Amino acid sequence: MQLTVFGATGGTGRLVVEQALNAGHQVRAVVRTPGRLTLDHENLHVLQADVFEPAMLGPALDGADAVISALGARDRKRTGRVCERGIGSVLTAMDKAGVRRIVAVSAQPVLRSGEGEPFWFHKTVTPVVRAIYRNIYADLAEMEQLLARSDTEWTIVRPPYLTDKPGTGQYRTALEANVAGSSLTRADLAKALLDTLTERSTIRHALGVAGA
Repeated sequence: MQLTVFGATGGTGRLVVEQALNAGHQVRAVVRTPGRLTLDHENLHVLQADVFEPAMLGPALDGADAVISALGARDRKRTGRVCERGIGSVLTAMDKAGVRRIVAVSAQPVLRSGEGEPFWFHKTVTPVVRAIYRNIYADLAEMEQLLARSDTEWTIVRPPYLTDKPGTGQYRTALEANVAGSSLTRADLAKALLDTLTERSTIRHALGVAGA
């Protein structure tokens, strides 16, 4: 598969690139600062571009089979609408390049109903987390709306709190609902994102995911 990865220098994006290469995929990693991605592989092509400029993304998407977005804000107070603006730009470039499939990382608390979460968790923990990271979740919610309004074959993946522990290779999922579980390793999220690319049943759905 010819795969284009946005957010490739982040904690999750870097693992997506690594696992995709290990699985034999051809990977184009779109980065602002190439020096931050230290992976070296014959099937890896690192492209420097501003994700907010659709015209710069064409070379990364030309001939691509699918896109994974691991875009995310680094500052919870000033997000700069990184996800909303970034996905808007990516969707514009995908349309021009004729690329249809995209899997994008969101977050568990974006699902307002809390379906799938234990009642106590939804009523006590989730409101606190939403309040602390409200700007980030507002940005992700807008990103989700852009995807939902697009005519792409999108899947939104909503993980809980992410850790840097070693991956287990296992995770649980639920369509249009969260999965009971307070954490997920970034390595297992990366695996879930790659697995989801070929799961046709997830197209135009949000997918809850948590540790096994």
